[in-house]
This record gives sequence, structure tokens and C-alpha cells, in this order.
Amino acid sequence: MTDKILPIETLSPWWKNALILVMIMGFTILIWLAVRSYQDAPPIPVKVVGPDGEVIFTKNDIVAGQQVFLKYGLMENGTVWGHGAYLGPDFSAEYLHTLSVDIGSMLSQQRFKRNLQDLSITERDMVNAETAQLLKRNRYDPQTEALPLTPIESTSYRQQIAKWAKYFSTPVGSAGLPAKYIKDPSELAQLTAFFAWTAWASVADRPGLTYSYTNNFPYDPVVGNTPTSAAVLWSALSLISLLAATAAVLFACGKFDFLGWKGKGEHVHPQMLPGVTTESQRATIKYFLVAVLLFLIQALVGGATVHYRADPAGFFGIDISTLLPSNIVRTWHLQLAIFWIATAYVAGGLFLAPSLGGKEPKGQVGGINLLFCALVLVVVGSLAGEILGINQLLGRFWFWFGHQGWEYLELGRAWQIMLAAGLAGWVVLLFRAIAPARCDSEQSVIASLFLYAAIAIPLFYLPAMFFSSTSHFSVVDTWRFWIIHLWVEGFFEVFVTVMVALIFYKLGIVSHKTAARVVYLDAILYLGSGIVGTGHHWYWTGQANITMALAAVFSAMEVVPLTLLTLDAWDFVKLTKGKCDICNKAIAIPHKWTFYFLIAVGFWNFVGAGVFGFLINLPIVSYFEVGTMLTPNHGHAAMMGVFGMLAVALIVFALRQVLTDEQWVRPEKFVRVSFWGLNIGLGLMVVTNLFPGGVLQFIDVLNNGYWHARGPEFLQGKIPHMIEWLRMPGDLIFIGLGIFPLFVASFQSWRATKRISSL
Repeated sequence: MTDKILPIETLSPWWKNALILVMIMGFTILIWLAVRSYQDAPPIPVKVVGPDGEVIFTKNDIVAGQQVFLKYGLMENGTVWGHGAYLGPDFSAEYLHTLSVDIGSMLSQQRFKRNLQDLSITERDMVNAETAQLLKRNRYDPQTEALPLTPIESTSYRQQIAKWAKYFSTPVGSAGLPAKYIKDPSELAQLTAFFAWTAWASVADRPGLTYSYTNNFPYDPVVGNTPTSAAVLWSALSLISLLAATAAVLFACGKFDFLGWKGKGEHVHPQMLPGVTTESQRATIKYFLVAVLLFLIQALVGGATVHYRADPAGFFGIDISTLLPSNIVRTWHLQLAIFWIATAYVAGGLFLAPSLGGKEPKGQVGGINLLFCALVLVVVGSLAGEILGINQLLGRFWFWFGHQGWEYLELGRAWQIMLAAGLAGWVVLLFRAIAPARCDSEQSVIASLFLYAAIAIPLFYLPAMFFSSTSHFSVVDTWRFWIIHLWVEGFFEVFVTVMVALIFYKLGIVSHKTAARVVYLDAILYLGSGIVGTGHHWYWTGQANITMALAAVFSAMEVVPLTLLTLDAWDFVKLTKGKCDICNKAIAIPHKWTFYFLIAVGFWNFVGAGVFGFLINLPIVSYFEVGTMLTPNHGHAAMMGVFGMLAVALIVFALRQVLTDEQWVRPEKFVRVSFWGLNIGLGLMVVTNLFPGGVLQFIDVLNNGYWHARGPEFLQGKIPHMIEWLRMPGDLIFIGLGIFPLFVASFQSWRATKRISSL
């Protein structure tokens, strides 16, 4: 009598259908909003004319000014409409406030024959009301595409050219830019024209409406910029959407008892044993070593960036602005964050693929080594190009090989193309390795999910190519956040979820069915809210209220998956201590520290992405908050706490997997220190610097206006200045006890694999 062969248990097709439906609906809305951004963007006048008809500046000047802004890397110094770096001012808000002071001074002399500062409160209110009325009036003529300026606006523009020339004259005044950074008079005039246009768009009412193109951002009551009723309305309605989504998911969790990592009645045993690896898996260890090295450099230049906030005059008395100006260290800090985390994810996929496919494709090691060389070329070439670019050493090739100028997408266009090509080659390597698994009835679903999630990464990097240095600023910000939010926080996170599920499956912790189900569930939760939620970055960038409405509703719902996925941390604890439901044997997990880092991901997912993200995403809060320290408070806790810790978890997993128990003894000691150093250091950054500094800045916005909270008067105040110095202990712990021990462990593991390969 033969044993009966049990059929392979499969998932309901509704999981796949639901994910497809979510993506179709989400991208239909998001693409529609992207198309609308071209229509709703503030117009750029062909000419800006003075009272007697003379041309003050033209559209070509505004576009050329935007190019000056980009090629000098000024988005890594200050912001426009709240987006950019937080070392310098918000250029649009500063120009607008200076303009309002100039108008107020003129009106006070005309009405009261006294200086503005000598007026009574009642008189000043009258002047402010007249100033707001003058600035709110939209005199742009869509027929002639001309924008007339009043005499005082024309005078203010000419005076502000000198103001910005002075700003760029010293490192102290410009928050760490080189002395006399921009000297050319024509470039200064063009740059000021660009600032003037961004200020006009932020205050002049949209035709037929009572608020500006940027929904009255920035907050400045003197010019009549106060929150719109839509910002209040959609903040309230988004809370309702949050409650409704929470109720729906909790109902599902109550109805079904299989939404976690632990399935029932499963009989799975480990298929991956430490020390038993293929040649291609050992070849990926150098990726992880390089990832940690980039992590270390990224943290060091990040510390230099923070130092410029605490002491823009120099590094403990030494002027380093000529060699390492603040905009280049901030550029490298952002670029290296993407590079090291992406490198860890790419290497993680290459490491796991052979365990899924079961075979080592011919030439796979050669392909991995070639991709590694391409990675080094892109990283080193782009970083070198960025510093050459901001020093104007690449001539007209600055956009292609230098500093492209857009925050998070600073690397030159040629390097972007190479990066996309490298990611496409990476997908080919993955496909070759997992091809056998796609023909296996048990592994086909998880293998296909692995491949599709990988394909999405190069595919959704393509929006980085959809604009140039002359594209409309509002349009660029639309596509820019397809990368910053959708690519990084969406599809990279889905891919990592697939890798974690694959690890659990191969370690014998969950069945293939549970692994696939969790991937589908997490992808539905992430993308269901996150695709349209991308729009919460566009509240104040020149888009219409419909964008705010949809983005606010969906962005609020992003808290639901982030909160529920925090329960993964508890699942990870239970899984490491569990027993097989069938044979009642203890599940031996050799990857203790991988699970610890995944537990940390769960914690920071809730705190950094959930709490701190929700704190700043409501339109009415974002209106006062965007561009303050509360933004990097969320950014550090979420980017490092979630994506960074996930990357470290993959690094530690791979290091442990290639070593035997005896070989792991020494690296494990350093990994243990690294775990506590990274988490304690990150916690101190948040508690002692980012969060309290952000709260103080938020209060200053409410009391004095956005321009003031972003200016030197606030930033160099006694308490904010002290808070910047309080950042140091957290940074030292994070680097010295967090990253450095991880680098030592990675180096030791790499050397061990080299010895294994030579045998």
C-alpha cells in the first residue's frame, strides 16, 4: 500500500486579486494627480514688468535662476515652499517677508509719516491689512502672460539682489557655504528672480479663489497667509478615515485568525543551515561590507551637517567650508543613506535567491562581481561628481555628471541612468537564480512575489528621469516624491517584506502559505494607503485642493498598517521560542540578532513612521510644521529606525549564515554591541535633539511666522543652540558603539568567507 500524497495547500486567489485591485485604484488616482500637477502649477510669467512698462525680469530669468539654485546645490542649504534642507532659510518665505517689510515701511511713511517700528498696534494692523491686500491681488494676465509689479515690488526686487549677495558672502551668514559662494551679478539677479516668483506664487490668490497657489503657505499673517478652510476640513475628515480604516482592519483581524506570521498545523523544518552556503552567496558578503562602510561615512558626514547647525563658523574654530561646505556634506548624507540601505537590500536579494532556486546558475558569481563593480562606479563617481558640480568644475555637464540639485536625487542624470541599468541587471541575476523555484508547486507563489517585488524597484525609479533642471518646480516635486515616498517607502518595503518572509520560510519558522499570505497582506496594507498617501508631500507645492483632500484621507490611513505591523515585533519574539505544532520539537533559530533587529524595526515602525509620521501629516499640522525639525525627527526615526534597521537585519543574517558556529563567536560580540549602540544612539538623537528642537520651532512658527522660525534669529537663539549641541552624545554612541562594531563584524566575516573560498 502506498502512502497517500497530500496536495499542496494554496492561498485563495482573492489575495492576489485584492492586491491587483488596490494597485490599479491607487495608481489611477496618483497618475491623475500627477497629470493635474501640470495644469494646476503656478504660471511662470513670460515677463515681469514695472509700473512704467519696463521689463524687470523674464521667464528665462526665472528658469535660469532655478538652474542657479540647483547647480549651486542650494536645495541642500535651504528650502523652497518648505522642501529642501534646514540649514539656511526658506528662500521663498524669506523673500516674501522682506517684501512685506518693504511695503509696510512705504505705507507707514505714506499714511502716518513714521517708521514702521514706531507705529501703534492699531496703526500697524492697518498697514498689515493694506500690505496683505496689495500682495494677495493677482495681477497676472493669462492673455499676455505678463505680471505687472507695483513700484515698491520693483524696488524690493532690486534691493533683494544685494541682500542675497550678502547672504552668500560668508560661511557664518549662509550656514556653512564657502565665502563669496555666488559672485556673478547676473546669476544673483536670476536667482533673486526665481525667489521672487516663488514668493509671488505663495501669496497671490489663485484666480477665482481666496487662497494662493500654494494654499497660503508659508504661514505669515502680515501678508494674509493663514491656513485655508480646506486644510482644517480635510484634517478633520482624514481622522474619520483613520477611524474607519482602523475599524475595518480590526474587524478583519477579529474575523480571521491567520493574519500574523504564525500559521496553525504547519510542519516545516529548516532548509538553510549556518555555514552551508554557495559560492555566489559568499560573493555577496563584500556588498554587505561596503554597505556598512557607506553607513559609517554617511553618519560621519551627517554629524558634520549637524555641526554646521550648531556652529556655522567652522569645525571647532577651523573653517572647513571651502573643503567640505555644508551643502555637500548634507548631499552626501542623503545620498549615502540611500546607497547603503539599497546596497544591503540588493545584496540581500542576491544572497537569498540561491536558497529559493536550489541551484547555482552558471556564471552567477561573475554577474555578481560585475554588478559590484558597477555599484562602486556609481557610488564613487556620483559622490565625486557632486562635489565637482557644486564647485562649478564640470561646466555645462553639471546636470549630467555633477550635482543635479534636487534633494534626494542629487546624483547627475548619467549616474541615475547607470543606477537604473544596474538595478535591471540585478533583476536578471535574481531571475536566473530563482527560475527553478517558479516551477515548483510549493515555492512558485513566494518565488513569483520575490521576482515581481524586485522588478518594481528599477521600474519605479524611472520617474527620476521625468524632469530636467528647467522643469516647473511644482511638476518636479510631483515626480520627486514618487521616488522619495513611493519607491523607498513603498516598493522597497514590500521587497524587504518578501525577503523576511522568505527567510522565515527557509528557516522552517513558517510554511510557504503563511509566508505568501503575509506578503500579500502587508503589500495590501502598505500600498492601499501609501500610493495615494504620497500626495501628503504636495500640500504646499502649487497643487490644487483636490490633491490635499485625497492625500490627507489616504495618508492618515497609513498609520493603520504601521500600527498593526508593530505586532510583528511580538510575533518575532514568539517565533524564536516556538515549537513545531506537529512533532512538538523546539524550533532552533541560529539568527538571534537578526530577530532582535527585526524587533527594533517593529518598535521604530510604530514610533518613527506611525506616531511621528502621523504627527506631521495632517494638513493643518503640516502647514505650520513642514521644514521644521519635526520633519527630520520623523525622517531619522523612520528612515534609520525602519529601513536602516531592516538593512542591518539583512546584513547580520547574511554574516551569520555564511559562518559556522565557531566562526560566529567573535563577530557576534560586535553585533551585540552594535544592536544596543544603534538603538540607544538613535533614541538619544530623537529625545535630546530632534523632537524637542522641532517642538520649539513649531511654537515659533505659530508665534512669529514661518520665515522667523527658519531664520538665524531663532536657530541661533540660546535654547535652540543648546539643543543642537545636545545631539552630540547620541551621535557619538550611534557611530562609535553602533556602526563601528558592525563594521568590525562585517570585516571579520568577509575575511572568513575569503578563507573559505580559497580552500
